[in-house]
Amino acid sequence: MTTLTLVAGAPPRDRLEWAAVAGLLGFVSALQLSIAAASICLAVTLACWAGALVLGQERWDAPRFFWPLLVYAAWTLVSAAGSPDPRTSFIDSKQLVVFLLVPAVYQLARGNRALTIYNVIITVGAASAILGIVQYGLLNYDHLGQRPQGAMGHYMTYSGLLVLVIAAAVGRLLFDTRHCAWSAIVMPALAVAIALTFTRSAWVGVAVAVAVLFILKDFRLLALLPVIAVVAFLLAPERITDRFYSMFNLHDPTNRDRVAMLHEGRKMIAAHPITGVGPNMVERVYEEYRDPTAVAKVNPHLHNVPLQIAAERGLPALGIWIWFVATAGWDLWRKLGTTRHRFLAATGLAAIAGMLSAGLFEHNFGDSEFLMLFLVLVTLPFAADRTDLP
Repeated sequence: MTTLTLVAGAPPRDRLEWAAVAGLLGFVSALQLSIAAASICLAVTLACWAGALVLGQERWDAPRFFWPLLVYAAWTLVSAAGSPDPRTSFIDSKQLVVFLLVPAVYQLARGNRALTIYNVIITVGAASAILGIVQYGLLNYDHLGQRPQGAMGHYMTYSGLLVLVIAAAVGRLLFDTRHCAWSAIVMPALAVAIALTFTRSAWVGVAVAVAVLFILKDFRLLALLPVIAVVAFLLAPERITDRFYSMFNLHDPTNRDRVAMLHEGRKMIAAHPITGVGPNMVERVYEEYRDPTAVAKVNPHLHNVPLQIAAERGLPALGIWIWFVATAGWDLWRKLGTTRHRFLAATGLAAIAGMLSAGLFEHNFGDSEFLMLFLVLVTLPFAADRTDLP
């Protein structure tokens, strides 16, 4: 009897759960290709999952780090209420719905389903990487004015997703050597693609994420990082190496602007320490706090996750976010020593490290596509250890 026949003859609750699982697989497949398709699949997933819970009269559960996210969401709404334009801030707060991915993945990706989702993420990431390489090599996406962006709408989103996929691929290479062949095959494409994005924050994120994985596996592996860096530097096109040098150029316009944003964010926090200037309001009030040394007349955000959260939603929101990061990191660290799937826990820790390090130079936690894939990766280790499949 086929799986389809079994599902068709199953109780309505089980059919809804299978539909939710199919929606989740569609979601992780589409996330790196089309935000519209991913959003539709996510809506189907959440609706079917909620229906299954109601029909089964079940309570839902989530890893501990979900509760700080709920508090963060609540405080965001408080901040939106105090915004100079509450309507705009409340509309922007719709992104908070993606936090429901944590309990949904925890419930739906139980056991071996987590491994399937993990494989899908790496496979789609590899296809996205190849598309970026084609854009660079054949379609003239080879300069700062037009960078590879895969199927995404912006190169920052594309490079941020690549950071997470590379963390997943390297995590499997180091911690699951029996099943790492596919990760080894796609790794060169992922590495080349991230280099060709010209995105310095993503380069920092990848370096830190891989360094964390090396440390978790064997501290001595850190010696490989300089070797990898030298080889990459020797093989990289001149435009890429010039972009790398610009990281250390204090006269680089983008570097100067980021320093100015630190001053601007500090002024916003000093003026609105409790609720911030409001979600999606940084751009609106930017000129009011603009530093004399700033390069751009206006910026949509402050290119720094902790600074953006504190300026936009207040210091309490920053404290809650730190609570979330610390809880997720601590629980993943503990799971690393107890789980059957160490590569999942290691990947989760690397994803946090990559998010934090790249987030010092870019507001990746506010990028919906990045945030959704990040939440999936840090939840999978907890879902994989659940064996209560129907």
